[in-house]
Amino acid sequence: MKLFDLDARQSSEASRRLYARYELARTAVDFLAAAMFLVGSVMFFWDATQYAATWLFVLGSVCFAIKPTLKLSREMHLYRVGRLSPLAEADKAASEAPEN
Repeated sequence: MKLFDLDARQSSEASRRLYARYELARTAVDFLAAAMFLVGSVMFFWDATQYAATWLFVLGSVCFAIKPTLKLSREMHLYRVGRLSPLAEADKAASEAPEN
């Protein structure tokens, strides 16, 4: 198994749940960033709120930087799960095998 392998997302029930959790997190970060940029843009209409608007833009930018970080983390996590699943299955089979 390799990083960014499309088959890794569907290889087991655990990988499907893991993929879904990461996708939910990425979507939440997207909405948060969009909200910060929208509110920040409106706040730029008034001099009194421009400082706060600038901070919302900075925080929104941080959210946009989190998205690829989450994607890479997800792929690394799926990679580890894919490498460990065959080992876990072999261990389970060995423990269930009758002893001589």
